[in-house]
Amino acid sequence: AGMKFFLQYVGCFFAFFSAGFLIISTWTDCWMVNADDSLEVSTKCRGLWWECVTNVFDGIQTCDEYDSIYAEHSVKLVLTRAMMITADILSGFGFLFLVLGLDCVKFLPDEPLIKLRICLASGVMLLLAGLPGLTGSVWYAVDVYVERSSLLFHDVFLGIQYKFGWSCWLGMAGSFGCFLSGSLLTCCMYLFRETSSGRLHSAYSSRKGYFSATTVVTNVHLPSSQTATSKMYAVDTRV
Repeated sequence: AGMKFFLQYVGCFFAFFSAGFLIISTWTDCWMVNADDSLEVSTKCRGLWWECVTNVFDGIQTCDEYDSIYAEHSVKLVLTRAMMITADILSGFGFLFLVLGLDCVKFLPDEPLIKLRICLASGVMLLLAGLPGLTGSVWYAVDVYVERSSLLFHDVFLGIQYKFGWSCWLGMAGSFGCFLSGSLLTCCMYLFRETSSGRLHSAYSSRKGYFSATTVVTNVHLPSSQTATSKMYAVDTRV
């Protein structure tokens, strides 16, 4: 029981921070940052939804939102948005399901197997959340790196060159956290499910045998005259 509680709390810890990292990375503006910041007087960051410029001397930040979602955007931007939003939704629901499945939460306290199944379902959701999150963030980072390397290889300078920033790193960290939390919940909690099922089955069998033996003993020690009298009384009562 102590190991099960420990695994639940560890999984809940990773699920909470992983879902938070994924949500923060999706809605922040530093997926790409200018690589030549030592030569610039401002820091330029690009996110999935807007681009911001911050003056390094006074700290004033100016942000420009991209065109509407119906406008023409690059494939990298559109697919990364879709995958990160999917990861946010799955990780959020996975964390909520996990909270309901914790033994310390008074939800279905008399149904331990159902609570274990809830933990298993949350683990599957977290594993599914880690896949699009990791795919979107890694693909975005690789695309930025390839674009920058190709420009440097061909000795082309367009004024500003970017590298992937801390929002992209948060997306990777949140995805790995979802994989870790989901693995703990699906693999380890399944073993506890088998153990709990065996205990409940054995307890039910022993309880059933106990009541059967009690009935037999009662009938054996019951006098035959008393049994006949009881039957006659029952017949008279029905009449």
